[in-house]
Amino acid sequence: MTRKEIINKKLSELSKSKFRSSFHLRKYMIDFINEKGMETIKKHTIDFINEKLAPANPKNDGKQTPMKNHPTFIAMHACACCCRSCLEKWHHIPMGRELTRNEKNYIYTLLITWIEREINK
Repeated sequence: MTRKEIINKKLSELSKSKFRSSFHLRKYMIDFINEKGMETIKKHTIDFINEKLAPANPKNDGKQTPMKNHPTFIAMHACACCCRSCLEKWHHIPMGRELTRNEKNYIYTLLITWIEREINK
């Protein structure tokens, strides 16, 4: 399976969850993306992954990702990448160890793909 197929399959699975599928970008968030540019959003996404998910034991794990204000935060909840517990449940990425480069790349691709789909609705 290609990375694109894996991402598409996971997004399809997530869309079947009532909770995960309830998240969408609001107009002010799309305006923010258009104002800042997608490259800035991508940089923010990398920073958020490194800060909130990559450590073995992230600070305030389970409560570290806000549910509003930034498009990436919304994507993190929609894609079950909001905390290490959700990463383990939905993506089978174990808790208690730092994320690998490959895992960070997977999460990044998943989040950016979700954001781009939301923009293009």
